[in-house]
Amino acid sequence: MLASEVIYMDNHATTRTDPRVVEAMLPYFFQEFGNPGSGHSYGETASDGVERARAAIAASLGVEPREIVFTSGATESNNLALRGVAERIQRRAKQPRNHFVSVRTEHKAVLEPLERLASRGCEVTLLEVEPYQSARAGRLDPQKVADALRDETALVSVMLANNEIGVIQPLAEIAEICHRQGVLLHCDATQAVGKMHLDVGELGVDLMSFSAHKIYGPKGVGALFVRQRDRIVRLEPQISGGGQQEGRRGGTLNTAGIVGFAKALELCVAEMADESCRLAALRDRLWHGLRERLGEIQLGGPTLDEADAVGCPLRLPGNLNLALGDVDGEALLLSMGNLALSTGATCSSTDPGPSHVLLALGMSEDLARSSLRFGLGRFNTAAEVEVAIETVAVHVDRLRQLAPK
Repeated sequence: MLASEVIYMDNHATTRTDPRVVEAMLPYFFQEFGNPGSGHSYGETASDGVERARAAIAASLGVEPREIVFTSGATESNNLALRGVAERIQRRAKQPRNHFVSVRTEHKAVLEPLERLASRGCEVTLLEVEPYQSARAGRLDPQKVADALRDETALVSVMLANNEIGVIQPLAEIAEICHRQGVLLHCDATQAVGKMHLDVGELGVDLMSFSAHKIYGPKGVGALFVRQRDRIVRLEPQISGGGQQEGRRGGTLNTAGIVGFAKALELCVAEMADESCRLAALRDRLWHGLRERLGEIQLGGPTLDEADAVGCPLRLPGNLNLALGDVDGEALLLSMGNLALSTGATCSSTDPGPSHVLLALGMSEDLARSSLRFGLGRFNTAAEVEVAIETVAVHVDRLRQLAPK
């Protein structure tokens, strides 16, 4: 089967770069290829492109351009936020705080830097979320954050929208709790930026990580919001050399990637209202179609119609995570050559164990291993959803028939 015949539904892992984004990037590979740190006209042209992109991204998020630090992606942004805060406090504070709070369902790009901090003497508390049987599965109760805070707590890190189960966390409430105690709040917003209305002022976070390749932009470029108003956040750089970006992150800037990043976010914001409705409708059809064909299957994450107190959905519109129960997810993926899906977080694909997110919801290992993650995106169609329903149903039926009785 040709690659072009494979239906791609793994948009939480990465997205296809939008042709409009590529078009915006092309001049910076050829005519405007200068190093933005150079003092001649080529460098100035490249620098202008970077600063226009920085200003556009900042405006989309309701922040100031000086609060945007460009990185190689959200993993680097998370490391810069967590380790940068910890190292700054340890080196500069008169009374160092060494306690960090996060959530068991966080991405490994947050959990592993926290593990490293723990190995260096910091204390880390990981909070539990609503179990998988709950209509709000994966949701973090803000009171658990309040109960976990101590005088020595430096920072809380909570993902805005989960990359596996799509649950959206109450960051504004958590921010209020943190700031009453003088604690910083970091947010991995990689899956949320460009997919839901997001104003950093309303959200109240102090640091926020995100990446271009999740929003139809290029791989290899991301950003970290670092608050410089009201509460000024200072970090120890994790990459030194050259003094770029006010010394917060060294290295030659990826001009073309940054320009593409800004264009990708611009398109997402402009098309968000219609696209959210379209993707939610496709997701709901996929879920109901699979249930009709396969019988009782377990939803991973909040129910599709669950909303918060002001009526906002508790789940990303393009996310569907389900557990089949009696069929191994990896075996199913291998049998479906025309569907590109995931059984968990792609960044953890080298880990042979079941999803740590689903285990944190209280699923058994067998149930977690039977999961599939659908990430619907801009280029998916209603016709593809119907093919996906049929493909999954046929292959699940076959594997069930082959299973020992």
